Amino acid sequence: MAFTLEINGKHHEVDVDGDAPLLWVLRDVLGMTGTKFGCGQALCGACTVHVDGQAVRSCQTTIDSLGASPVTTIEAIGHTPEGAALQKAWLELEVVQCGYCQCGQIMSAAALLKDAPKPTDDDIDAAMSGNVCRCGTYQRIRAAIKHAAGV
Repeated sequence: MAFTLEINGKHHEVDVDGDAPLLWVLRDVLGMTGTKFGCGQALCGACTVHVDGQAVRSCQTTIDSLGASPVTTIEAIGHTPEGAALQKAWLELEVVQCGYCQCGQIMSAAALLKDAPKPTDDDIDAAMSGNVCRCGTYQRIRAAIKHAAGV
């Protein structure tokens, strides 16, 4: 089945089943490998992207559920004010250890900062609770979010 998807401001025609996960269309069909596969069950956050500006797990988001909603991936989040500030903070505070989860972490943090430009610790905890970092960089992630927000 043919679908037209708006990803990172560009339209893409894909011929996939409607129940195909967005993650696999991004990675395998469109070659956008920044979004990572983690658990496949929407539990770890590695596959987080934005749909209509909201953080969603692309491993469980089907293509037919998108409709005309725009999708933003890690490849384009740096073009938003929140994403650019977070990427800069991530580098300045040396957040990354292995780095596998960091794309999903940044995507969740960017959605948070868009909705709550000056987040509290509780805001950060709530927004980031679904993102797992096996290296345990949670304190650096929190510090980078605060740094990007100027709090």
